[in-house]
Amino acid sequence: MVARARDAALATGSAIDIVGVSHHFDIDGSTLSVLDDIAFGVDPGGFVALLGPSGCGKSTLLRLVAGLEPPRSGVIRENGVVVTAPGPSRVVVFQDPTLYPWRTVWRNVALGLEAQGRFKARRHRVDAAIDLVGLSAFRDAYPHQLSGGMAQRAALARALAVDPKVLILDEPLGKLDELTRITMQAELVSLWRRTGVTTLLVTHDIEEALSLATRVIVFSARPARVVADLRVDAPYPRHRGDPDLADLRHRVLGLLGLEAVW
Repeated sequence: MVARARDAALATGSAIDIVGVSHHFDIDGSTLSVLDDIAFGVDPGGFVALLGPSGCGKSTLLRLVAGLEPPRSGVIRENGVVVTAPGPSRVVVFQDPTLYPWRTVWRNVALGLEAQGRFKARRHRVDAAIDLVGLSAFRDAYPHQLSGGMAQRAALARALAVDPKVLILDEPLGKLDELTRITMQAELVSLWRRTGVTTLLVTHDIEEALSLATRVIVFSARPARVVADLRVDAPYPRHRGDPDLADLRHRVLGLLGLEAVW
């Protein structure tokens, strides 16, 4: 409880409200429904993981929250303001770090500030973000000199350099080997607790969702509907052998129709 109170006090992120959001794509004259009446909110500084079958629409929902496209129906609000376009307060980190190979780590991390026209006034944020993700010794390295985990840290630093209020993570650890992934999971939790940024994570890994998030939203198959909103009360750091987490994992598997694999 003490740790939770401390985390809440440090929260600097935005509140996100997703209200009755449905979405579809028009493909070759036919309609493909991907989201069906999605509704939930995220408190400032919350960490929410989205789980569901592959292709159900989780990443599409992240794109809508980011403002990369508008929902076909319903509304998404950030601190009460309707999201209609991308904004500097909402930053996306994808599965691929997408670092420019001809730029050093420092110059890659500076890209967001340059794109926003704030580089001269905020260049100190580049060093601060690099220090935050533990890449101080590699600020002058090029992407080909980094491991997969280090490259993803650089991508996170680029996102954090612009002081986002909402960090949108679309399977950012999906391409990492298991040992690196476990290490990066711990680092993500540490970054979230230190920055207080509101975090939305899409993952296919049930243990990852339960290890990182304070809430797990479980979606149905496409078109995605919310089938459960689970609170994860276990303290940090979390251990995979925790019986409460094991019970939650069993419950999630059942919600996804996979109880037989338990």
